[in-house]
Amino acid sequence: MAADRSLRGIVTVLNTPFGEDGTVDFAALERHAAYAIEAGVVGFLIPGFAAEVLALTADERRGMVKTVVDVAKGRAQVVGGASAPTQAERLRNAESLAGLGCDIVLANLAWTSDEQYAEEISGLAGASGRDLMIQDFDANGPGVPVAAIADAFAQIPAFRYLKVETFDAGPKYTALKLATEGRLHVSGGWAVMQLIEALDRKVDAFMPTGLHRAYVTIFERYTSGDRDGAVSLFHRLLPILAFSNQHLEHSIHFFKRLLWRQGIYPTPALRNPVHAFDAHHQRIADELIAKAMQIEDELR
Repeated sequence: MAADRSLRGIVTVLNTPFGEDGTVDFAALERHAAYAIEAGVVGFLIPGFAAEVLALTADERRGMVKTVVDVAKGRAQVVGGASAPTQAERLRNAESLAGLGCDIVLANLAWTSDEQYAEEISGLAGASGRDLMIQDFDANGPGVPVAAIADAFAQIPAFRYLKVETFDAGPKYTALKLATEGRLHVSGGWAVMQLIEALDRKVDAFMPTGLHRAYVTIFERYTSGDRDGAVSLFHRLLPILAFSNQHLEHSIHFFKRLLWRQGIYPTPALRNPVHAFDAHHQRIADELIAKAMQIEDELR
């Protein structure tokens, strides 16, 4: 049995738009979601780290999820982010996200034992009543053992999706597909720098934060058999990706600035920035944003 293809393609991790007064601009978020759907994305993740989730209040998080669910209904799936420091908080978030209408619930889980890992996934399944996407995040290491993921997948029917964000993720994509006979739906988060390799390894979906038309076109060209065309377009994006993917906050700065230049977001502001995005960054960003907008316009 093949992996679930209902979420096959580009799943946008939405940045949070802030107005001049520092509050969340829900109308701008609605514009962004509609723009991304028109560009061909198949889903959204909200809220995620790219949304500056730790700087948002509970009411803001709920309002953002509700806004995106209302825009996406019938046109794209919504993955609700339930990650939190404790399992009790994750369970509360999962229940709330299901009540808001999310199609899938995501949570980042640490692994200490196979039993603990499966137990926490099972708890999330019970709390949400939704299919689950488990995030395997380890920026400097291999993440959760493949055997533990495969065992939990076999035990828990709601566990259908895995988002992989680990060091040297490529071999892990392949190992996961082999261990689950291709049935586990695998998404790549920070996979955009290795996009073609990930496609070669049969990754089902990708979760970037911008450049919607470009990513959708690469995915469509590749999956229609035009690998050369996909590679050609991907190579045009590489200077943009090399600059924007230096650090998560750097990426947020860049893609918010792009959305601001596109007239979708009212400001490029972050709520509580830690790393400077100084005049040199802004100059290079604006040069690359001009290139990004040219590419997106060509593909419109």
